Amino acid sequence: MIYTLTINPAIDYHMALIELTRGTVNRSAAEEIYLGGKGINVSTVLSTLGTENVAMGFVAGFTGEELENGLKAKGIKTDFVRLDKGMTRICVKLTDEDGTETELNAAGPEISDSDIVSLFDKLDKLTENDTLVLAGSVPKSVDSDIYEKICSRLFEKVKIAVDASGELLTKVLHFHPWLVKPNNYEAEEICGKKIDSHKSAEDCAVQLRAMGAMNVIISMGEKGAVLAAQDGNVYRITAPRLKVVNSVGSGDSLLAGFLSGYELTSDYREALRYGIAAGSATAFSKGLCNRGLFEDLLSMVQYG
Repeated sequence: MIYTLTINPAIDYHMALIELTRGTVNRSAAEEIYLGGKGINVSTVLSTLGTENVAMGFVAGFTGEELENGLKAKGIKTDFVRLDKGMTRICVKLTDEDGTETELNAAGPEISDSDIVSLFDKLDKLTENDTLVLAGSVPKSVDSDIYEKICSRLFEKVKIAVDASGELLTKVLHFHPWLVKPNNYEAEEICGKKIDSHKSAEDCAVQLRAMGAMNVIISMGEKGAVLAAQDGNVYRITAPRLKVVNSVGSGDSLLAGFLSGYELTSDYREALRYGIAAGSATAFSKGLCNRGLFEDLLSMVQYG
């Protein structure tokens, strides 16, 4: 089973405005609601691709109930820790007619030490047949070494995939996570070199493997991705060339596609092809990966 962990999920409320003017009443022309958070995105795309998974994390208040019910409506199993106080955050994105975006991101509820213990109790039930996805940043109320603590606790029996940046990623490498997936900008920060080609991405991916990761994917947007795999090979894939509509969630979709592909085939090269198709399906759509578009794009994905 694949489990995703989103420590600070959100309900994302997108509003389209003709114009945003401070100090006055602004009226929306259209609204959309999404279930947000990197791990939530991974769970959503896994479900779209037919891969069973469980979404974990923390929820609180009536917004937490709405988020959990929304996931269940998509056929996604949940195993959240329910907090006694606060509410799952609502993040608002305002888009002007000219495309200018203004975001208002809430902090989210306070997570106590006892809540973390409750999470660890759930994680301790995972087995060697499970994969755990640690995705995204953590709120201020949670210690910044939370991913380290989780990896220290589980790395000997659970396949762990980490999609995070900075020290959240680098400090877990010595626990030999099964997969890490930085994008090219995050990888540049870690490796200290410009990543603007498959070759430079390959060099950095090999470096991250040497630092402890078993498999490393570096996503590069429209240039595709590079995978330095546990089998000793490096795989390069170029993304299909279509009009990009939405870049939000494409990296999460790539990760979900890779995990889904690997569950089906146990083949790194084929799994990366699934990942690029899923990431591209999100980039070429208004929302997250569409199953029909994914299947169309899968036949268009080319190895570099």
